[in-house]
Amino acid sequence: MSISAGPQSADDILDALDPEQREVAANPSGPMVVLAGAGTGKTRAITHRIAYGVASGAYQPQRVLAVTFTARAAGEMRTRLRDPGVAGVQARTFHSAALRQLHYFWPSAIGGAAPEIMSYKGPAVAEAASRMGMRLDRSELRDVSAEVEWSKVSLLTPETYPAAARRARREPPGMDHTAMARLISTYEDVKGERGVIDFEDVLLLTVGILEERDDIARTVRDQYRHFVVDEYRDVNALQQRLLDLWLGGRGDICVVGDPAQTIYSFTGATPEHLLRFTQHHPRGAAGALGAQLPVDPAGPHARQPHAHRRHRPAARRLRRAGAAARRGIPLRSPRSTTTRPRPRGWPARSRSSPRRDGRSARSRCSSAPTASPRPSSRRSPTPTCPISSRGRALLLPQGGARGGAAAARRRSAGRREQGAARSRR
Repeated sequence: MSISAGPQSADDILDALDPEQREVAANPSGPMVVLAGAGTGKTRAITHRIAYGVASGAYQPQRVLAVTFTARAAGEMRTRLRDPGVAGVQARTFHSAALRQLHYFWPSAIGGAAPEIMSYKGPAVAEAASRMGMRLDRSELRDVSAEVEWSKVSLLTPETYPAAARRARREPPGMDHTAMARLISTYEDVKGERGVIDFEDVLLLTVGILEERDDIARTVRDQYRHFVVDEYRDVNALQQRLLDLWLGGRGDICVVGDPAQTIYSFTGATPEHLLRFTQHHPRGAAGALGAQLPVDPAGPHARQPHAHRRHRPAARRLRRAGAAARRGIPLRSPRSTTTRPRPRGWPARSRSSPRRDGRSARSRCSSAPTASPRPSSRRSPTPTCPISSRGRALLLPQGGARGGAAAARRRSAGRREQGAARSRR
């Protein structure tokens, strides 16, 4: 790892990049979507974009939030930002950023201390199943827990779950969709009685607070003005809702991803947010890193000769979606102004390895195969959020956090009164 001698000049930051990466980094303002797969230098491009924005005066480092999907990737991004001498930029996962905000704003928004987070939802799911007269073995418990997670990140309530699960061709293990909906509701009751939340609740509660409290939303938006999202292809509906609230209608966001490599579709992730980015941000710039994705190191005999067809429709759709609405000048690769990024080869996949579209998710969720991440010509409807706004439940309406922020405040007050009564005795 190189040790930075101090902050670099804006010109020095750009000189360290190849022409494609330089075009991404040299445009730090406004919305931007970049199609880039593994090995194309995407992390280098977006970290240098942040560094160039700071060096050129377009960014204040404390007002930049870079979001990725793993703590390891966030740590790597922080390390790379230190090399050009950029300090103060927040690089976090969605859950880490939301948890920090939840702990900070909970006392003023709800009252008292934030509830404890369950490290694993299995015991609560098992108790919910037991209340319904069901006994789940270890494999079924894992699969049902995964189905609960999918329903929450998809912004579903127990009432809307059955229809949505049928559309997605999901099959809960050992029960029908109606029974699974009852189990989800009972699971929320169990959590409420225990006074705990799960990891999906961290995002749901943060979304609920930001939607119900305009003053808190303004505080967050004043703190963070510029956003970068890596691996944007794996964003689910709940994460996108949180990101929209952070942005608050602004357009200072850069997203990077390859729609052909969505690997978390079985947990609710979809490349549609990446593909429709220019529809939501009409003035956004679109570009690509790498005219060709890297060749399989195993050699030409391990290639899948038609793998490039998986990437071409996504790139074509992204360009077509943005062409009608975009008002700015799109970024184009200097290598070619006509060739869309396409891989020359693709790593061979053994029969035992999981598919990128999550169809082998039976190890985690015994459901029927979900829809392929290849974009459909039909536009999917906007999901109904179970948590907002103003007077609607902060969490699932039939769950343990019934009543939203008001119920959470009542529970906090009740705990304080019980503590005071015990002290008087």
